[in-house]
Formats: sequence, structure tokens, C-alpha cells
Amino acid sequence: MFEIGWFSAKLFFKGKLLRDPLHFVRQMAIGISIDCLILISLAQTEMPFWLPVVISSLATGAIMPFLLKDFRMK
Repeated sequence: MFEIGWFSAKLFFKGKLLRDPLHFVRQMAIGISIDCLILISLAQTEMPFWLPVVISSLATGAIMPFLLKDFRMK
């Protein structure tokens, strides 16, 4: 398992892992933006801070598969 991760990391830093890096960066930026909006809006309420963190993390985890469904690697 460690070898697969190490091999993927080496390919990523050489620029040979992602077929369309700009598409990946754009989709990640969309997901991060949605996460920040949810976190900031829920952090303004009276609930303890750990709860908005958990809720925004779960929402982002649910959104990412849809954002990266067309993601292709070389």
C-alpha cells in the first residue's frame, strides 16, 4: 500500500499523473469553496464550533465524488 502511494506521489510531482491538471484544480477549488461557505455560515450560529466542522466535512465528502466523477489519470 505504501509503495502505491509513493509511486503515485512521484508521478504527481513529475507531472505525469493527471491527464488534465486544470480540470482537477478547478473541481477541487469548487469543493473547497462550498466547504468554506458551509463552514463560515454555520460557524456564525450558536452551536459549538466542532459541529459546523463535522457538518461541512461530511457535506464536502459527499460532494467530491460528484465533482471528480469525470477525473481521468494517465
